[in-house]
Amino acid sequence: MAIWQGRPKRKPSGGRIRAARKKRRFEIGREKQFTRLGERKVKMYRVKGANQKARLLTIDQANVVDPKTKAIKKVKILTVKTNPSNPNYVQRNIMTKGATVMTELGEAVITSRCGQDGVVNAMLMKPSENPAQQ
Repeated sequence: MAIWQGRPKRKPSGGRIRAARKKRRFEIGREKQFTRLGERKVKMYRVKGANQKARLLTIDQANVVDPKTKAIKKVKILTVKTNPSNPNYVQRNIMTKGATVMTELGEAVITSRCGQDGVVNAMLMKPSENPAQQ
């Protein structure tokens, strides 16, 4: 069954919303495909307006910014440490925005949307921000 991204049938208060129209094709969503750790593999999608979206299926490198020096380096991702969207994603090495990954430079937080941008951008965590060292 298709994923529908239209309005719900109920209000936040629980009251019913009477539909003024039927579902539309542009309201259909896509199945989830997670970005995992591995050799770079990208899937291109056609979206509205004949534009393209790059969905990362697997990646092993990230563009990491060091906030102190403002330098950007392409480094290898070793593993996923935490993922606030779902704790099970850590065991499966699934990366989403906000996930903490272990890189060659240290721990970094992913700032890009891997499934939509086609790239993994991350910001290096300061030692005081690191929850493991507290």
